[in-house]
Amino acid sequence: MDKDYVPIEDLKSFAIDFIQKAGEEALEFYGRGAPQVKFDETLITKAELHLNQLFQQALKARFPEHAFYEGQSPDDAYTHEAKRYVWIFDPLDGMSNFMAGIPVWGMSIALLDNKWPVLGAFYMPATGDLFHALAGQEAFRGTQAIHVSSQESINDESVLLTFSRFHQYYQNGFPGKQLNLGCTSAHICYVAMGCAEAALIANESYQDLAAVRVIMEAAGGHFMRLDGSKFPIAEYLDGQTADIHLLAVPTTLFAQVNRCLKKQL
Repeated sequence: MDKDYVPIEDLKSFAIDFIQKAGEEALEFYGRGAPQVKFDETLITKAELHLNQLFQQALKARFPEHAFYEGQSPDDAYTHEAKRYVWIFDPLDGMSNFMAGIPVWGMSIALLDNKWPVLGAFYMPATGDLFHALAGQEAFRGTQAIHVSSQESINDESVLLTFSRFHQYYQNGFPGKQLNLGCTSAHICYVAMGCAEAALIANESYQDLAAVRVIMEAAGGHFMRLDGSKFPIAEYLDGQTADIHLLAVPTTLFAQVNRCLKKQL
Protein backbone atom coordinates (compact mmCIF):
# COMPACT_ATOMS: atom_id res chain seq x y z
CA MET A 1 0.00 0.00 0.00
CA ASP A 2 1.08 3.59 -0.66
CA LYS A 3 3.00 4.69 2.46
CA ASP A 4 1.43 8.16 2.25
CA TYR A 5 -2.12 6.87 1.90
CA VAL A 6 -4.51 7.95 4.66
CA PRO A 7 -7.98 6.37 4.92
CA ILE A 8 -10.63 8.92 3.94
CA GLU A 9 -12.48 8.37 7.24
CA ASP A 10 -9.34 9.42 9.14
CA LEU A 11 -9.10 12.57 7.03
CA LYS A 12 -12.77 13.30 7.62
CA SER A 13 -12.40 12.77 11.38
CA PHE A 14 -9.49 15.21 11.45
CA ALA A 15 -11.52 17.82 9.56
CA ILE A 16 -14.61 17.50 11.76
CA ASP A 17 -12.68 17.36 15.02
CA PHE A 18 -10.71 20.45 14.09
CA ILE A 19 -13.62 22.50 12.83
CA GLN A 20 -15.63 21.86 16.00
CA LYS A 21 -12.69 22.80 18.22
CA ALA A 22 -12.06 25.90 16.11
CA GLY A 23 -15.73 26.78 16.51
CA GLU A 24 -15.27 26.90 20.28
CA GLU A 25 -12.36 29.28 19.78
CA ALA A 26 -14.38 31.45 17.39
CA LEU A 27 -17.14 31.85 19.98
CA GLU A 28 -14.65 33.78 22.12
CA PHE A 29 -14.76 36.53 19.49
CA TYR A 30 -18.43 36.18 18.51
CA GLY A 31 -20.62 39.27 18.92
CA ARG A 32 -17.79 41.43 20.22
CA GLY A 33 -17.64 43.98 17.42
CA ALA A 34 -17.28 47.61 18.39
CA PRO A 35 -20.89 48.86 18.71
CA GLN A 36 -20.10 52.28 17.22
CA VAL A 37 -18.94 50.89 13.86
CA LYS A 38 -20.84 48.95 11.22
CA PHE A 39 -17.96 46.61 10.49
CA ASP A 40 -15.19 46.06 13.03
CA GLU A 41 -12.28 45.08 10.79
CA THR A 42 -9.93 44.73 13.76
CA LEU A 43 -12.12 42.04 15.36
CA ILE A 44 -12.50 40.11 12.11
CA THR A 45 -8.77 40.26 11.33
CA LYS A 46 -7.85 39.09 14.83
CA ALA A 47 -10.34 36.22 14.71
CA GLU A 48 -9.28 35.09 11.22
CA LEU A 49 -5.57 35.21 12.04
CA HIS A 50 -6.13 33.22 15.23
CA LEU A 51 -8.24 30.56 13.54
CA ASN A 52 -5.90 30.22 10.56
CA GLN A 53 -2.96 29.80 12.92
CA LEU A 54 -4.83 27.11 14.83
CA PHE A 55 -5.51 25.22 11.64
CA GLN A 56 -1.95 25.36 10.41
CA GLN A 57 -0.70 24.16 13.79
CA ALA A 58 -3.19 21.27 13.83
CA LEU A 59 -2.32 20.31 10.24
CA LYS A 60 1.42 20.38 10.92
CA ALA A 61 0.98 18.22 14.01
CA ARG A 62 -1.22 15.58 12.34
CA PHE A 63 -0.26 15.67 8.66
CA PRO A 64 3.01 17.63 8.38
CA GLU A 65 3.54 16.87 4.68
CA HIS A 66 0.06 17.95 3.59
CA ALA A 67 -0.28 21.39 1.99
CA PHE A 68 -2.31 24.38 3.14
CA TYR A 69 -4.15 26.33 0.45
CA GLU A 70 -3.11 30.00 0.36
CA GLY A 71 -4.89 31.22 -2.74
CA GLN A 72 -2.67 29.58 -5.31
CA SER A 73 -3.34 26.57 -7.51
CA PRO A 74 -1.60 23.38 -6.33
CA ASP A 75 1.13 21.77 -8.41
CA ASP A 76 -0.27 20.33 -11.64
CA ALA A 77 1.76 17.15 -11.40
CA TYR A 78 -0.15 14.04 -10.32
CA THR A 79 1.54 12.34 -7.39
CA HIS A 80 1.10 9.51 -4.89
CA GLU A 81 3.10 11.41 -2.28
CA ALA A 82 1.58 13.16 0.74
CA LYS A 83 1.85 16.56 -0.96
CA ARG A 84 -1.08 15.53 -3.16
CA TYR A 85 -3.34 16.52 -0.25
CA VAL A 86 -4.25 20.22 -0.07
CA TRP A 87 -6.44 21.51 2.76
CA ILE A 88 -8.63 24.57 2.29
CA PHE A 89 -9.81 26.39 5.41
CA ASP A 90 -12.19 29.36 5.39
CA PRO A 91 -12.28 30.65 8.98
CA LEU A 92 -15.28 32.97 8.77
CA ASP A 93 -18.26 33.21 6.42
CA GLY A 94 -20.97 35.63 7.49
CA MET A 95 -18.61 38.19 9.02
CA SER A 96 -21.21 40.89 9.67
CA ASN A 97 -23.44 38.38 11.46
CA PHE A 98 -20.44 37.13 13.46
CA MET A 99 -19.59 40.65 14.55
CA ALA A 100 -23.16 41.59 15.43
CA GLY A 101 -24.02 38.46 17.41
CA ILE A 102 -26.36 36.99 14.78
CA PRO A 103 -25.93 33.17 14.75
CA VAL A 104 -25.90 32.60 10.96
CA TRP A 105 -22.15 32.35 10.34
CA GLY A 106 -19.61 29.59 10.22
CA MET A 107 -16.35 28.11 9.00
CA SER A 108 -15.56 25.55 6.34
CA ILE A 109 -12.85 23.03 5.57
CA ALA A 110 -12.27 21.08 2.37
CA LEU A 111 -9.65 18.64 1.13
CA LEU A 112 -8.26 18.18 -2.37
CA ASP A 113 -6.47 15.02 -3.47
CA ASN A 114 -4.48 15.82 -6.63
CA LYS A 115 -6.84 18.80 -7.13
CA TRP A 116 -9.87 16.53 -6.81
CA PRO A 117 -12.27 17.55 -3.98
CA VAL A 118 -12.79 14.58 -1.66
CA LEU A 119 -14.47 16.04 1.43
CA GLY A 120 -16.15 19.17 2.70
CA ALA A 121 -17.49 20.34 6.07
CA PHE A 122 -19.23 23.53 7.20
CA TYR A 123 -19.81 24.25 10.89
CA MET A 124 -21.97 26.93 12.51
CA PRO A 125 -20.69 27.22 16.10
CA ALA A 126 -23.50 29.45 17.38
CA THR A 127 -26.18 26.95 16.35
CA GLY A 128 -24.19 23.70 16.53
CA ASP A 129 -25.09 22.77 12.94
CA LEU A 130 -22.47 20.64 11.21
CA PHE A 131 -22.82 19.87 7.50
CA HIS A 132 -20.41 17.42 5.91
CA ALA A 133 -19.94 15.07 2.97
CA LEU A 134 -17.47 12.86 1.18
CA ALA A 135 -17.41 13.33 -2.60
CA GLY A 136 -19.69 10.86 -4.33
CA GLN A 137 -21.38 9.80 -1.10
CA GLU A 138 -24.28 11.12 1.00
CA ALA A 139 -24.37 14.57 2.59
CA PHE A 140 -25.21 14.99 6.26
CA ARG A 141 -26.36 17.52 8.82
CA GLY A 142 -24.86 15.98 11.94
CA THR A 143 -25.77 12.29 11.62
CA GLN A 144 -28.87 12.87 9.48
CA ALA A 145 -28.61 12.40 5.73
CA ILE A 146 -29.82 15.41 3.74
CA HIS A 147 -30.96 15.97 0.17
CA VAL A 148 -32.03 18.91 -1.96
CA SER A 149 -35.73 19.69 -2.35
CA SER A 150 -37.77 17.06 -4.16
CA GLN A 151 -40.31 19.64 -5.33
CA GLU A 152 -41.03 19.47 -9.04
CA SER A 153 -42.01 23.12 -9.34
CA ILE A 154 -41.63 26.37 -7.41
CA ASN A 155 -44.63 28.09 -5.82
CA ASP A 156 -45.52 30.77 -3.29
CA GLU A 157 -44.07 28.64 -0.48
CA SER A 158 -40.69 28.19 -2.18
CA VAL A 159 -37.58 29.95 -0.84
CA LEU A 160 -34.82 31.68 -2.81
CA LEU A 161 -31.80 32.78 -0.79
CA THR A 162 -30.07 35.83 -2.22
CA PHE A 163 -27.16 38.21 -1.66
CA SER A 164 -27.27 41.72 -0.21
CA ARG A 165 -27.44 43.70 -3.47
CA PHE A 166 -29.89 41.37 -5.20
CA HIS A 167 -32.41 44.12 -5.97
CA GLN A 168 -29.78 46.20 -7.75
CA TYR A 169 -29.51 43.43 -10.36
CA TYR A 170 -32.90 41.71 -10.50
CA GLN A 171 -36.59 42.48 -10.44
CA ASN A 172 -38.79 40.62 -7.96
CA GLY A 173 -40.07 37.81 -10.17
CA PHE A 174 -39.80 34.89 -7.73
CA PRO A 175 -43.25 33.64 -6.58
CA GLY A 176 -42.15 32.60 -3.11
CA LYS A 177 -39.98 34.07 -0.36
CA GLN A 178 -36.68 35.84 -1.02
CA LEU A 179 -34.33 35.92 1.95
CA ASN A 180 -30.78 37.05 2.61
CA LEU A 181 -29.39 35.49 5.79
CA GLY A 182 -25.93 36.99 5.34
CA CYS A 183 -23.86 33.82 4.97
CA THR A 184 -23.28 32.18 1.59
CA SER A 185 -22.14 28.81 2.95
CA ALA A 186 -25.21 28.60 5.19
CA HIS A 187 -27.41 29.46 2.20
CA ILE A 188 -25.92 26.61 0.19
CA CYS A 189 -26.26 24.12 3.04
CA TYR A 190 -29.90 25.10 3.52
CA VAL A 191 -30.48 24.33 -0.15
CA ALA A 192 -28.60 21.05 0.29
CA MET A 193 -30.97 20.02 3.09
CA GLY A 194 -34.10 21.10 1.18
CA CYS A 195 -35.02 24.07 3.41
CA ALA A 196 -34.70 26.39 0.39
CA GLU A 197 -35.17 25.61 -3.29
CA ALA A 198 -32.21 27.66 -4.51
CA ALA A 199 -29.52 30.14 -3.53
CA LEU A 200 -28.18 32.89 -5.78
CA ILE A 201 -24.46 33.39 -5.26
CA ALA A 202 -22.30 36.37 -6.17
CA ASN A 203 -18.62 37.34 -5.84
CA GLU A 204 -17.29 34.23 -4.15
CA SER A 205 -13.87 32.58 -4.40
CA TYR A 206 -12.69 28.98 -4.55
CA GLN A 207 -11.87 29.12 -0.84
CA ASP A 208 -15.43 30.28 -0.10
CA LEU A 209 -17.09 27.51 -2.11
CA ALA A 210 -14.76 24.49 -1.96
CA ALA A 211 -16.34 22.73 1.03
CA VAL A 212 -19.98 23.55 0.37
CA ARG A 213 -19.64 22.48 -3.25
CA VAL A 214 -18.85 18.94 -2.05
CA ILE A 215 -21.85 19.07 0.31
CA MET A 216 -24.15 20.46 -2.36
CA GLU A 217 -23.26 17.85 -4.97
CA ALA A 218 -23.48 15.00 -2.45
CA ALA A 219 -26.98 16.24 -1.60
CA GLY A 220 -28.05 16.11 -5.25
CA GLY A 221 -27.63 19.73 -6.33
CA HIS A 222 -25.16 21.72 -8.41
CA PHE A 223 -23.65 25.15 -8.89
CA MET A 224 -25.02 26.42 -12.19
CA ARG A 225 -24.21 29.45 -14.27
CA LEU A 226 -27.27 31.41 -15.33
CA ASP A 227 -26.70 30.30 -18.93
CA GLY A 228 -27.49 26.74 -17.80
CA SER A 229 -23.94 25.37 -17.74
CA LYS A 230 -22.31 23.87 -14.66
CA PHE A 231 -19.84 26.14 -12.91
CA PRO A 232 -16.20 25.03 -13.49
CA ILE A 233 -15.04 25.85 -9.96
CA ALA A 234 -11.56 24.37 -10.55
CA GLU A 235 -10.82 27.28 -12.89
CA TYR A 236 -10.76 29.54 -9.83
CA LEU A 237 -8.08 27.68 -7.87
CA ASP A 238 -5.73 30.64 -8.26
CA GLY A 239 -7.82 32.60 -5.77
CA GLN A 240 -9.67 35.00 -8.02
CA THR A 241 -13.28 35.88 -7.25
CA ALA A 242 -15.92 34.51 -9.59
CA ASP A 243 -17.35 37.61 -11.29
CA ILE A 244 -20.54 35.84 -12.38
CA HIS A 245 -23.75 34.98 -10.60
CA LEU A 246 -24.45 31.34 -9.82
CA LEU A 247 -27.40 29.28 -8.67
CA ALA A 248 -27.01 26.51 -6.10
CA VAL A 249 -30.04 24.46 -7.05
CA PRO A 250 -31.41 21.02 -7.92
CA THR A 251 -31.06 20.69 -11.69
CA THR A 252 -34.79 19.90 -11.91
CA LEU A 253 -35.63 23.39 -10.64
CA PHE A 254 -32.91 25.38 -12.40
CA ALA A 255 -34.95 26.50 -15.41
CA GLN A 256 -37.93 27.59 -13.32
CA VAL A 257 -35.84 29.58 -10.84
CA ASN A 258 -33.69 31.08 -13.59
CA ARG A 259 -36.77 32.37 -15.44
CA CYS A 260 -37.68 34.35 -12.32
CA LEU A 261 -34.36 36.21 -12.31
CA LYS A 262 -35.37 39.12 -14.49
CA LYS A 263 -32.57 41.61 -14.93
CA GLN A 264 -33.14 45.21 -13.89
CA LEU A 265 -33.58 47.48 -16.89
